[in-house]
Amino acid sequence: MDEVFIPLIAIVTLFIGLPWLVFHYITRWKTAATLTGSDEKLLDELHDAARRLDDRLCTIERIMTAENPNWRQQCLPETSRQRLLLEEEK
Repeated sequence: MDEVFIPLIAIVTLFIGLPWLVFHYITRWKTAATLTGSDEKLLDELHDAARRLDDRLCTIERIMTAENPNWRQQCLPETSRQRLLLEEEK
């Protein structure tokens, strides 16, 4: 009985079990890798918010520079201030 049973299990495992396992994880991988519509919408909203914040920051920097051209040097720690001065000299 063992002489027939062990090869039968090996054949079933090789030709049915293993391909099923491979295809199962391939389909899981493909479905997990895609973005849903809500994910794309959220990414678009986050991109728009980041763009608006960047525009606001540029506006604030322009206003600060118009009022006080040295404001960046006053806000930076001493080591960063020295690096900024060296970069401006180049």
